[in-house]
Amino acid sequence: MKIVVLVKQVPDTGEERILDASTGLVDRDANDPVIDEISERALEAALSVKDRDKSTEVVVLSMGPSDASKAIRKALSMGADSGIHILDDGLLGADATLTAQVLAAALRNADADLVITGNESTDGRGGVVPAMIAEHLNLPLMGSLTTVNIGSASISGQRRNDEGTQDVSADLPAIISVTEGFAEARFPNFKGIMGAKRKPVSTLAAAELGVNIAARTKISSVETRAPRSAGSTIIDEGQAAAQLVDFLTTNRLI
Repeated sequence: MKIVVLVKQVPDTGEERILDASTGLVDRDANDPVIDEISERALEAALSVKDRDKSTEVVVLSMGPSDASKAIRKALSMGADSGIHILDDGLLGADATLTAQVLAAALRNADADLVITGNESTDGRGGVVPAMIAEHLNLPLMGSLTTVNIGSASISGQRRNDEGTQDVSADLPAIISVTEGFAEARFPNFKGIMGAKRKPVSTLAAAELGVNIAARTKISSVETRAPRSAGSTIIDEGQAAAQLVDFLTTNRLI
């Protein structure tokens, strides 16, 4: 079985994100870059399959600037076999639509039995890219899973919704996205770190994938959100309920 895991390098998830007012994009130089935690959980799901079946091949695929190679190398040190780095300055600030198109083009040539990704990145929080990729590739998507069972020809799992728990299944090849309900990633050991230096990483540009990067969303203006104003205090002297209802009605909250 060949599993491709989508990994993303993001600004440190433990620090405050900052927008660059001149571009409207996340200021990626303001925080240390790290591999997204949800990407690590997706990788752990793939590596757990490899633990049970050594013939499983795990490939990591990332789209990002040159230093995104650090995220790929970390994934390799954790146990992935090889990496694919989509590196193109023209993809800076790519929106979800273009991102999905580029990733789908790379996956189209990867010949994967299963693609695993996080349900949403911690810097974008869009949560739509896995579904977009599945649409491009005409593959079944099992999204936002909390558990999964991966077989040789099919997969099954569970996801939670507002009504309860939903059991889902699909034949391979397929795409799944995982949530924070999945196990935390393993730490790379010394042997893995040293071995990662010898594992192959191929680099691809958008032109090699046949993607038109000119078709994209462009940010026309950026406006800083005004500071939150102080709230009002309601002292209950018998009229608190009426005052609360009036506040909610005035602000169209009910």
